[in-house]
Amino acid sequence: MVGESIKFIDLFAGIGGFHLALHNLGAECVFASEWDKHARVTYEHNFKQKSPELFKKGNFVGDITEIEKKNIPDFDVLTAGFPCQPFSQAGFKKGFVDTRGTLFFDIAEIIKIKKPKAFFLENVRHIYKHDEGRTFSTIKKTLTRDLGYSFQEFIVKASDHGLPQHRPRLFMIGFRDKTLSIDTPEKQDLLFKMSDVMKGEVDRDVGYTLRVGGRASGINDRRNWDCYRVDGKVRQLKAEEGKMMQGFPTTFEFPVSESSAMKQLGNSVAVAAVEAYAREIIKVIS
Repeated sequence: MVGESIKFIDLFAGIGGFHLALHNLGAECVFASEWDKHARVTYEHNFKQKSPELFKKGNFVGDITEIEKKNIPDFDVLTAGFPCQPFSQAGFKKGFVDTRGTLFFDIAEIIKIKKPKAFFLENVRHIYKHDEGRTFSTIKKTLTRDLGYSFQEFIVKASDHGLPQHRPRLFMIGFRDKTLSIDTPEKQDLLFKMSDVMKGEVDRDVGYTLRVGGRASGINDRRNWDCYRVDGKVRQLKAEEGKMMQGFPTTFEFPVSESSAMKQLGNSVAVAAVEAYAREIIKVIS
């Protein structure tokens, strides 16, 4: 396997989309952090057998802000689908210092202390415009100027990597060795279509982006994302179908309510898209 000797950490882990993608490549998760109690239940249920040492050693933790960063096991790649918070305007040009009080600061602090070979961050594409551009500017400045890493950014759609969902997301990738960079992975044809997901004739091959709120707004509402016309009848998307759209395997289980499962999927990453870029990172650092 391409990533057999690679160790990674999974921050703001959700239900483990990054974990699954890198595990598929042979890499080992040595530390993970997720504060949401329902997401933690799903994560542990699905990864306790895949990554037993992570749990045996007590390295699946809750709130990352409360962790002593220097005690995190050594690793090669930091992964994080982190929440997007505005940074203070007052210290706008101070880079690293300016991220204090935000969750991105914890990522930056871990990189500063542990000096991994690479990072792989994911966020909504609108982070470009967030807080009038200050958020993205400070993130990039912190990673490059303050921490000395290279920086590449990509807008990536799940549908470009085989999954029937648009889901445009910003991927940010960088290396401690600033001479390194990845090639953009080739796009892939759809592995299956919405008709396969819904097990009936759907009038669109690629589905709507899964979201967290606004369920059941109705098929004619412009905010609709979870209702489809299947064999001429309106049907609402279920978690088992959303799981397929995000690229989770059929063996992945949700030991939580249907509404919790849908929220967790809306917050997750498209596994196939992450795997395509993670493969390129591992190739470079191997």
